[in-house]
Amino acid sequence: MLFAGFGGQGVLFAGKVAAYAGLIENKEISWLPSYGPEMRGGTANCSVCISDTPIGSPLVTNPNVLVVMNLPSLDKFIDTVEPGGTVIIDSSLIDKKVEREDLNVYYVPSSALAEENELGGLSNMILVGKLFKEICTAGDHSFCTEETLDAAIQKCIPARKANMLDVNRKAVALGAQA
Repeated sequence: MLFAGFGGQGVLFAGKVAAYAGLIENKEISWLPSYGPEMRGGTANCSVCISDTPIGSPLVTNPNVLVVMNLPSLDKFIDTVEPGGTVIIDSSLIDKKVEREDLNVYYVPSSALAEENELGGLSNMILVGKLFKEICTAGDHSFCTEETLDAAIQKCIPARKANMLDVNRKAVALGAQA
């Protein structure tokens, strides 16, 4: 999986939640963040590998899942997705349509949904909810159960932000309905 967007959008956190879910399910996992020197506002992405077998390289060059939160990331990575792969796009920030016909593409207005539901800053978790729905409940690449995803969210939220647990859960549920 590849999660990509601007720094500050929670791309690395979303990838970490997916990786922890795989870890809790006793899968082989890797999580490799990559971001520009600007951090907030610069580009950010993370490679997440979840497998039943040992992982040779943590770098994802041909993802079967791409979650994108900005247009530069879509332009940069869309051609690297494996045929038959899944692409989840924040359609609030990206109005471009994917031209490839060999992909399963989902347009989720996650930034708008976050604002409308007083979940500012949780567009990333809405996309994680959509990812869970499309991959774990209906797809071939299931990596966790709903309970595991919740446990991963609990693990990834630091103690000083424990008050964010319920809003993260709400964002994931909203994404699963999108």
